[in-house]
Amino acid sequence: MGMTLKDLRVNAGLTRKMLSEKSGVDAGTISRVERGAKVGAVKAKAIADALSVALGREIMVTDIEGLNVE
Repeated sequence: MGMTLKDLRVNAGLTRKMLSEKSGVDAGTISRVERGAKVGAVKAKAIADALSVALGREIMVTDIEGLNVE
């Protein structure tokens, strides 16, 4: 079973604001995406890349359970 965006963010020790700063994606957008809102592919990739760095392992967009990419 995969991990949700919130699970990955919390495991990385990041707040929404910290993930926002690392990914370049607005913290409000991250909050909405955690609640199931759609996100564009470019922003989804930026979030996954920021999580990869924070967790020290590659996170693909498809690894994020429940991520609603448009």
